[in-house]
Amino acid sequence: MNTAGRMRLRGMIRKESLQILRDPSSISIAFIMPILLLFLFGYGVSLDAKNIPVGIVIEQPDTASDALAGTFEHSEFFHPQRFESIQMAQQALDERRIDGIIWLRSDFSSRLFSGHEAPIGVIVNGVDSNQANITKGYIEGAWLFWLSHYAEAQGRDLLMPVVLEQRVWFNAALSSRMFLVPGLIAIIMTLIGSLLTAMVVAREWERGTMEALMATPLRTGEMLAGKLIPYFVLGMGGMLFSVALAVWQFDVPLRGSFWLLMLSSALFMLVALAIGLLISVVSKNQFVAGQVAIIATFLPAFILSGFLFDINSMPEAIQWLTHLIPARYFVAILQTLFLAGDIWPVLLANMGALLIMLVFFTVLVWKKTGKELEG
Repeated sequence: MNTAGRMRLRGMIRKESLQILRDPSSISIAFIMPILLLFLFGYGVSLDAKNIPVGIVIEQPDTASDALAGTFEHSEFFHPQRFESIQMAQQALDERRIDGIIWLRSDFSSRLFSGHEAPIGVIVNGVDSNQANITKGYIEGAWLFWLSHYAEAQGRDLLMPVVLEQRVWFNAALSSRMFLVPGLIAIIMTLIGSLLTAMVVAREWERGTMEALMATPLRTGEMLAGKLIPYFVLGMGGMLFSVALAVWQFDVPLRGSFWLLMLSSALFMLVALAIGLLISVVSKNQFVAGQVAIIATFLPAFILSGFLFDINSMPEAIQWLTHLIPARYFVAILQTLFLAGDIWPVLLANMGALLIMLVFFTVLVWKKTGKELEG
């Protein structure tokens, strides 16, 4: 680029930077919104089930049944209530006062010590299927935990054909915050990149200043670069602010390379900027551009990126659709860098997908902008 080109580019960057400074909403989206979303999801949203209200029915109390009930009563995952009969417990379940019932029948202890199976009755409220599965799984886990420890304490050879020795890698505490907060950074950067840049060209058309820009010696590439660079800096600043909150406020470990995080974040931000700019060029209206950006970028990133919902649990057609969502690849990168470290096969595959998307959307923006300016 020659001297004149550099001067034109600096002028365009200065113009867009002043526009950002004059518009408080841009600063709010980049720095205030990450605080709100991170605190909301970090503290207010949790996929961990704790203090599940359950009812315990013991038809014939004895040492074994009381010990099992004590396991539930001393667990942070349950908030148990004892009922004298199964009918009373079922009524409480119908009234939504409890989410599940642990039912120890009168022959529980006799079958346990005779070497036979000693099943416990488990009834859960299936209105919320996800909560029902979690409750059932926690009850089964508590039962197996008690059975193994009770057998060891009593010196008895109870019916334990399989002994489970489990280890959880990367997130030993199984805290949902550890993967929600990193994934949320992708959602924040999607909003900053796509929503803000979706309005930059549309604003020029709407205010009638695009004709004035077209009358200047400014070239297409210089105009695009001048509009994107300030928002790129703003987006990366928001990313660094979000990472600082994640590490220092929410104690999410950053086990991978900080420079890899910067590189992958810059790549994703460029993709988001390109998508937002494409929306802006096509729509020519700020309101329409903002609505399209939310529907086309934010909602898919929120629902189909693996941030909240496991992609492998989705229907096969939807799983294929998620490959078109840039945030899917960045969420995988973030969760890997924060929780696992520099796992190169994961990082390179997802960064490669983002690079392909960047080339694709950049070509579309270039061609579409050229046609609009010529027309």
